Amino acid sequence: MSSPANLVSRMFHDMSLQSLAIAGSAIFVLVHLVPWLVDKYNLRPYPGPLLAQFSDVWMGWAALRGRRSQLVHELHQKYGSFVRIAPNHLSISTPDALSLVYGHGTGTVKPDFYNAFVTIQPSLVSSRDRAEHTRKRKIVSHIFSAKSVVEFEPELHKFVEILLKQWETMYQNALKGMQGGEGENEWKGKDGRLWFNCLPWFNYLAFDFIGDLSFGEPFGMLAAGKDTAPAAKDIDSAMKSIERGDTSSIETIEIPAVEILNGRARYGHPIGVLPKHWRPIVGLHPTYSKGSEDVGAMAGMAIVSVAKRLAKPSERNDLLNKLSGAKDEHGQSMGREEITAEALGLLVAGSDTTSHSIAAIVYYITRDLQVQRKLQEELDAHISDTGPVSYDLVKNLPYLHACINEGLRLFSTVPIGLPRSVPEGGMTFMGHFFPEGTILSVPSYTTHRDPTVWGGDPGDVEFYRPERWLEADKETLGMMNKAFIPFSVGPRACIGRNIAMLEMVVAIASVMYEYDFVLEKEDQELQFKEGFIKRPLDVRVGIKRREHL
Repeated sequence: MSSPANLVSRMFHDMSLQSLAIAGSAIFVLVHLVPWLVDKYNLRPYPGPLLAQFSDVWMGWAALRGRRSQLVHELHQKYGSFVRIAPNHLSISTPDALSLVYGHGTGTVKPDFYNAFVTIQPSLVSSRDRAEHTRKRKIVSHIFSAKSVVEFEPELHKFVEILLKQWETMYQNALKGMQGGEGENEWKGKDGRLWFNCLPWFNYLAFDFIGDLSFGEPFGMLAAGKDTAPAAKDIDSAMKSIERGDTSSIETIEIPAVEILNGRARYGHPIGVLPKHWRPIVGLHPTYSKGSEDVGAMAGMAIVSVAKRLAKPSERNDLLNKLSGAKDEHGQSMGREEITAEALGLLVAGSDTTSHSIAAIVYYITRDLQVQRKLQEELDAHISDTGPVSYDLVKNLPYLHACINEGLRLFSTVPIGLPRSVPEGGMTFMGHFFPEGTILSVPSYTTHRDPTVWGGDPGDVEFYRPERWLEADKETLGMMNKAFIPFSVGPRACIGRNIAMLEMVVAIASVMYEYDFVLEKEDQELQFKEGFIKRPLDVRVGIKRREHL
């Protein structure tokens, strides 16, 4: 039986806990209520989820669910062009806002959101400082020009050829009734076709190609038919080894790079939309801690690849060689750490984005047999040999590009509205004034479905119809091109656009020329997951060699 003293002590203890809980709740409410009352950014009049008016939790929840772009799209359908999605963040869905938010000379900057994607140091992709970004872009812009990118085609052909040979081997075995592989690479033969998931193979193609361009050698994923790449076991010790010029002491492990890159994207988006002071606490949750590990693993992958490449100087025409020799306007070249960060940025930005786009476009073409036949008729009129297709033969084919553009419209790999912070002095748009520090974004998912641009019938905008790019009159086509932003727009637009288009055009033309495709299930929907990058979950198809080949 407790003594009176113990009872009194427990009572005060319970009161203390209760007081702390009340005080904590009061502080939490005040922290979110006071900014709403003050309304520093003048966003209270704009509609949106109730929770989003007071807290970033709504954005974190939407991002964690992997459906942010769809949820924001539904809000725009309900409320109109202006929707408040966070206490200081306004989403604007009209294409006219693109030049305001992302255009040249507007002064908008990348907000703190992008710090969630920085590992070694800010790269061209993640740098928020305008002067530093301008410096980096001047160093590398010529590397990614249309003229320079064509020099990379022979390297691309090597990997497309490996892809086709791997598929042909599986196809010939499938004709014998064989089956093999495991997990996502499982395949089987039935009804004279090879049935398999083509998505992993496009991942391997993209990783090997960008790895070869960035680091001087591929990761060997295509040859192995497996998601695998070397990475530094310990990043800190590896970076010290690089600084000493001693790359032989770096310990390595094999990692599933595609899987880890997907985890990195899933982590960066939901953690990035939360306030900076929340991130260390939220990052302790298993969902986020695993993502943090993936971020480190990707950095380790870049460190090992750069170290191996720099340890063996080469005259190869790869990106790392170009980065090593490039200088800024003051004659300063990049240091090893900066080169490593840029190489990681190129790897991340140029791998899964392209492979996911190729897989989605193949799905859309396969789903409509009339589209597939029309495309193959166009290819047949310009191609005579099997194997990797020459870019010169297909770079101007109208229906091929219409198929690619329509796929990128419906399946933009970055479907969210990329955030920008309003500069000093504020900005005005359509009679709306936005003070300094307001976060604005234009969601590509919604912009690519604007019925005033893509068709009067709201249902038509969700339909894959390449013909819309060929039937449009000059005025309509101009509106479509203005609203078409798979690579974003303005000074922070994707610098690797030319490489991505080269890869998509050659890969899609090559596989579609050699094989007839059908979906494994006739009513098969394209399932996907969205982090910062939108990715298909699988694209299961049946292929057979076209009869005239």
